[in-house]
Amino acid sequence: MKWQGRSRRKYTGAKIKAHRAKRKFELGREPADTRLGDVKSKMVATMGGNCKVRLLQCNVANVTDANGKTQVTAIETVVSNEANEHYVRRNILTKGSVIRTPLGNARITSRPGQDGVVNAVLLS
Repeated sequence: MKWQGRSRRKYTGAKIKAHRAKRKFELGREPADTRLGDVKSKMVATMGGNCKVRLLQCNVANVTDANGKTQVTAIETVVSNEANEHYVRRNILTKGSVIRTPLGNARITSRPGQDGVVNAVLLS
């Protein structure tokens, strides 16, 4: 688990006096790092009785072209990723990464680790 609360140090390095303890709503989770492979997902319980679908592996995407027509197509490889250049080598799918499909290159618009699906827009 990751703690996503305020730092206990100032930018100068001085300690901030704690006025309360850590809270459960400040906890985060490790990223899913959705890889290229046969579709594999898992459900994660979240606060409020809700749930998220973590996409662990995926090899298909819903690709939309300029005319608004959407079709399911295979993902061949990751071409580029502005979030992290090392994700290209490891074929990790994140929002904003460019993937190669039989239809052409497409940019991912969904968040696979949180939405459980890969949606993409075809690049011209």
